[in-house]
Amino acid sequence: MVPLFRLAPGLRLLLASASPRRRQFLEEWGLPFTLVRPGGIEPSPASGETPAAYACRAARAKAHAAAASLTAQERTGSLILSADTVVTLTDDILGKPHDAAHALTMLERLAGRDHNVISAVCLLLPDGQEELFSDVSRVFFHPWPRSVLQAYTASGEPDDKAGAYAIQGQGAFLVERIEGSWSTVVGLPVTPLARILLERGCMLPVS
Repeated sequence: MVPLFRLAPGLRLLLASASPRRRQFLEEWGLPFTLVRPGGIEPSPASGETPAAYACRAARAKAHAAAASLTAQERTGSLILSADTVVTLTDDILGKPHDAAHALTMLERLAGRDHNVISAVCLLLPDGQEELFSDVSRVFFHPWPRSVLQAYTASGEPDDKAGAYAIQGQGAFLVERIEGSWSTVVGLPVTPLARILLERGCMLPVS
């Protein structure tokens, strides 16, 4: 695969995420990166907190947890990227299902309705500055019957997915259409991310 971008000279990219799809986006761009597993427990939504504010707070917590795990020397010249994605149905945040029954309940709630997927990104720049933003896409589910949703649940794919589905996997059939960015639904809003990285001089086009 021909790389599209390269990191600025002397810059190291650290990805504070376990998401395979986020890794794939960076690999497709041609950016080398090192995985950093942020420690601690993800924060829970606070009373009265909007889904977008919560997603931003969770992404920020991951980035700063990753930064705290580094030595001062490791932090020098490092760009830390983290992200968090939430699925919301009428402002009710649907997290990852606890088990198959919970996943089926979520999918039945989403069937035949539209919902929002919000992905937030936090960038900790080498100079100590922070970039924090979120993007939202509206997703419309087909009104699938319970038997179809049970078959999807039995595949195991919903187990660790926010909202109990993966649009980039077998769950693609669930969605009739999207208003917004597909990459935001997957978990990384690549257009605003690329714009910020280019504007900040952290990433350069390959020429």
